[in-house]
Amino acid sequence: MASAGKRAARRALQYLQAQPGLSFNLDALMQVEGVTLPDVGLKQYSEENAGQDLMDRSAGSRYPAIHVYCEKYANTLREKFRTFSGKAQVTVEARVSQDRVEGLGAALAIYMEAVTRVLDQHRGDWGNGMFYGGGYEAAFGAVKHGGRNFVQTGKVLFEVEVSLD
Repeated sequence: MASAGKRAARRALQYLQAQPGLSFNLDALMQVEGVTLPDVGLKQYSEENAGQDLMDRSAGSRYPAIHVYCEKYANTLREKFRTFSGKAQVTVEARVSQDRVEGLGAALAIYMEAVTRVLDQHRGDWGNGMFYGGGYEAAFGAVKHGGRNFVQTGKVLFEVEVSLD
């Protein structure tokens, strides 16, 4: 029932791209922090779970980039007469790149905060048998060579309850 994970990831992506979504929250955070960061254009969103080095070589990645995908799902049959009744673990991965290491982590933190704000604004019923309870886990990766010279990745992982016939 791969569609359960795909549906949850697609809905999360829709919320990030909608108004008010990631761009709105990013603008608000930049005003508070007194910094200017590039916005995430529609072409910088992806539904793929692809490594940064692979994306740089094959697609010519643009930064910042947001990748939304289902990392795993489990049909626990909580509701016995449903085809799928369980959880989908969705990941929102933010990738930031620049030519200097200084400030890269701070920039990534702002993008990650914007992502979590969007999730906070969309707790509850996501429609079509999906429900997001509001919890998430954030993880920051190490700075690596790539992108515009240096790249850093952060992930926000969360679970969506899914019930499908």
